[in-house]
Amino acid sequence: MITTDFLPGSPCWTDLSSPDVEASAAFYRELFGWQAVEGGPDSAGYRYLLLDGAAVAGLVPFMGESERPAWTVYFSDPDVDDTVLTVEHLGGTLVVEPFDVLHRGRMAEFTDPQGGYAGLWQARAFRGMEAADRPGTLCWVELWTPDGDGARDFYAELFKWSYTGFSLPGEAGTYTIVTPAGQGRDRAHGGIMPVDPAQLAATGGAADWHPVFAVENCDAAVERVRSAGGRVYTGPESTPGVGRLALCADVFGAGFVLLAPSPM
Repeated sequence: MITTDFLPGSPCWTDLSSPDVEASAAFYRELFGWQAVEGGPDSAGYRYLLLDGAAVAGLVPFMGESERPAWTVYFSDPDVDDTVLTVEHLGGTLVVEPFDVLHRGRMAEFTDPQGGYAGLWQARAFRGMEAADRPGTLCWVELWTPDGDGARDFYAELFKWSYTGFSLPGEAGTYTIVTPAGQGRDRAHGGIMPVDPAQLAATGGAADWHPVFAVENCDAAVERVRSAGGRVYTGPESTPGVGRLALCADVFGAGFVLLAPSPM
């Protein structure tokens, strides 16, 4: 469960990078009912995506030619400057050095040793998502990685996460449920799934963090993805104890998962 109390090491925000923010905003408006609003005169085109007036994600225009359309998951961190030192000590790579985002907070971005891209957010005036774990909002994050053991070791040291694993069908390996430090399973916020590098073609074989957005009806949401110009790669399919889900991409290929959770 993702909440908005933002324990250290828990997801607190997601940004979408886009080559055309107007087109991306139109896609997610049709899918989730999100409204895009300008971040202000000093925001360099950044937009907040709102659901019923609550900020649930961000939309940022490309800043360089090498960027690709993608969602970036940010994790709450009380001391970004200290954490990036740990990232590098553990074999990760600092991609964006810590900097202040006006008065809102301090951020940095990194890749883990398997290439998974993520961000750190040290909140000040802006804490992060104002709504979560309900239809149209972030409810889970999932890391697809070519090295499950390596990923677990890295994030256990970085964020002090605790893990619960269970075997996947066939030879798929072990899926690991991620829980913030010192918390019970009711506060689990994500998973780590080992995959064949061939399944990571969009990232050239590097690990990839996926946001999972809750929906009321996965089948209906999938039809909205298609009608808005997106793609559906797998599903909808039902997973016992989890819900009905589908792996999708938006009009520019940024990947995400839709999940209609099973009743508790």
